Amino acid sequence: MYGNVRSASVYGIEAMLINVEADVSDGLPLFNMVGYLASEVKEAKDRVRTALKNSNFALRPKHITVNLSPADVRKAGTAFDLPIAMACLAASEILPQEKFDKMLIVGELGLDGKVNRISGVLPICIAAKEAGIDTVVVPKGNAKEGAVVSGIAVIGVETLNELIEYILEVRVLEPETGRIEEELKNTASQVHEDFSEIAGQEAARRAAEIAVCGQHNLLLSGPPGSGKTMIARRIPGIMPDMSFEDCLAVSKIYSVAGLLSDEQYLITRRPFRSPHHTCTVTSLVGGGVTPKPGEISLAANGVLFLDEMPEFGREAIEALRQPLEDRVVTVSRLNASYTYPAGFMLVASMNPCPCGHYPDRSRCTCSERQIRMYQRRISQPVMDRIDLCVNVSEIKYEELSTPKKGESSDAIRERVMRAREIQLERYKGMPISFNSELTGSMTVDFCPLGREEKELMEKAFEKYALSARGYHRLLKVSRTIADMAGEKDIKVPHILEALCYRNGDER
Repeated sequence: MYGNVRSASVYGIEAMLINVEADVSDGLPLFNMVGYLASEVKEAKDRVRTALKNSNFALRPKHITVNLSPADVRKAGTAFDLPIAMACLAASEILPQEKFDKMLIVGELGLDGKVNRISGVLPICIAAKEAGIDTVVVPKGNAKEGAVVSGIAVIGVETLNELIEYILEVRVLEPETGRIEEELKNTASQVHEDFSEIAGQEAARRAAEIAVCGQHNLLLSGPPGSGKTMIARRIPGIMPDMSFEDCLAVSKIYSVAGLLSDEQYLITRRPFRSPHHTCTVTSLVGGGVTPKPGEISLAANGVLFLDEMPEFGREAIEALRQPLEDRVVTVSRLNASYTYPAGFMLVASMNPCPCGHYPDRSRCTCSERQIRMYQRRISQPVMDRIDLCVNVSEIKYEELSTPKKGESSDAIRERVMRAREIQLERYKGMPISFNSELTGSMTVDFCPLGREEKELMEKAFEKYALSARGYHRLLKVSRTIADMAGEKDIKVPHILEALCYRNGDER
């Protein structure tokens, strides 16, 4: 007899529907699995057979063939255990086949019949909804995550027996209900680290605000203990709250990476990722034997903070070039290519020299060659992709001892939201949302310059030996500063301020 159950597998951050077919016939007792399978999928036959036996549904000694189609796509992961068990029971005429017509099933089985949680349930539920499937059966630990998707019934099961009784209509299992509004409300009430806690550093605070307004990349340079990390960690607090669509997009990435839990089933806060400088290229960009999103994808719609950027491996730093430009990263492997989003805001920090005290020659012990070699660990092509560079000076005693607090993150966020609203209105109906996303041709259209402004840009281009990319990024930052000032056109003061943040060109 024949049984067919629909399941799904995740490729990149999208899911593809997979048909799990089972045929049970007379012949030499054998459990054979085909369909371009990874080793963990092939091992499913032993988990399924033992789980069914321990759930009092032992398979008869028959010739069992299981096929996962389409057969030209590689299947990996343990999410096929539960649908394979259901297909075998349907083929053995223990369960009615018609019950599976509008159902999709995923889940890993333990030998005792317990259904274990898996990764990637959110994109699977989205794919099921798009395919017109009514019900998705997932492990109980993934039920809240799947219920984020409206329009489908997400059933969480804890054991194999639970699902069998549900199919036979012996047990009633209520669909998991989403608590999205409650989750978003809890996020709004959470307290962020506040900019008011930072003493002094007006220039760095201003640069951070400009960077957030236009989604520009930022480099903070200064001696140890000057507040670079404090400023970086407070940047998500001045970003506008994410929309539900943004939350869903980020949560898909975290779901595939296996970072969602029963307590945190929806990412509602701007991500802040701060990998250690010993991280590998694969952990930063993504990939691996079983491809997973890297840090740059986990930072999508948020901040990727590289503390002490020159200490990162050169290969890791250079690997940022293409994602910073294209806002996606493509990981190519022999079997397939996977595309992950990389729409993050890069914030990096560095010391000006190995000891950290240059240009204070009374304290700096580094030679000119050491300073030059240290700064050149970040190549010019990478520096070209960083829009704002700002020096963070040492804090004076008076600034630390004065109880006066600086401007709060809430006040800064209000200005950021006004600047972003201007950009959203300007780029309405276009595939971009921020000034930093302007292409070369768009820069000409949206950053027109008057006669004085053109003369100033020409002098800056020659003095700083700007590349074409550097020239356009200077214009984009000027456009953002003009938006913050409520100006329709870019003026000379806006360009001059943007030039102040190009000190990375004269390292």
